[in-house]
Amino acid sequence: MNLVTPPEHPFAQFVRILGKGKRGARNMTREEARESMGMLLDGAVEDTQLGAFLMLLRHKEENAEELAGFTEAFRQRNSAPEIAVDLDWPTYAGKKRHLPWYLLAARALAESGVRILLHGGGAHTAGRLYSEQLLDLLDIPLCMDWTEVAEALDERRLAFIPLSAWAPQFQRMIDLRNTLGLRSPIHSLARILNPLQARCGLQSIFHPGYQAVHREASQLLGDHAIVIKGEGGEIEVNPDGTCHLYGTTAGEAWDEEWPALSPQRHVKPERLDAAQLVTVWNGEAEDHYGRLAVISTMALALRGLGYEREQAFEEAQRRWDTRKRSV
Repeated sequence: MNLVTPPEHPFAQFVRILGKGKRGARNMTREEARESMGMLLDGAVEDTQLGAFLMLLRHKEENAEELAGFTEAFRQRNSAPEIAVDLDWPTYAGKKRHLPWYLLAARALAESGVRILLHGGGAHTAGRLYSEQLLDLLDIPLCMDWTEVAEALDERRLAFIPLSAWAPQFQRMIDLRNTLGLRSPIHSLARILNPLQARCGLQSIFHPGYQAVHREASQLLGDHAIVIKGEGGEIEVNPDGTCHLYGTTAGEAWDEEWPALSPQRHVKPERLDAAQLVTVWNGEAEDHYGRLAVISTMALALRGLGYEREQAFEEAQRRWDTRKRSV
């Protein structure tokens, strides 16, 4: 029998903040969020604490202060070198209703000179089509460290790096999805990290009403970002519906509403055939929905780089029309 009370684990205070019942629980401050995430990234917590923390946070739903604090903890430990990037393009959701047309948008922009960093967390949910599964098909460079990223950006202006290669702690948390039964807040957090401090961070948040929270977090961090409710959770404009842009530039929030591009909703394909991405890129087939999704997603990215909406669409169409039609 142990007659000496063991000391409380330093991380227990953060679990208690989130889980102390309906009356006792509260949001973390930005400083508390920074400290707690720092301990997680440093491996200074028990596995039980990690699971409890992630699920309590998921149940509560993280706010802008917490997201900002978590991001600051990562950036304090980020060992990435200085690499010039125009667009940070996180891709963590996977697609299940439509093909990932955003990949053609990113490739066309890269061919036109825009330096784009794609990153993702692997195929963590069954029934979805992920970027990582299509890199070879679309000839998008897969990089396993920052040196390879720098080389790919210089040569091709497009690079994909898995989360596990630059933030393995976050990848481990994402991989707990099938153990815990729910996605953790890391799926959202990964979209805001912008590891190379690109000129503009694009973010897609599918959960209704949560786009403004991400915009506020980016605003607190002083980042230039555009957040949308992208199709399927990816950074892809749905041409069948209104697209609201939640932007922040130089610490100021701004909003734009882009109308639907199609008067009628397109019929969802019966199955997703990734090979269709290649035939559309090569000009061997036409997909009306896909073309609109590509052009509007390119325009979104160009809006993030300083173009006004009308000019962004004109420039997107020009860059798409002048792409090299071979994969």
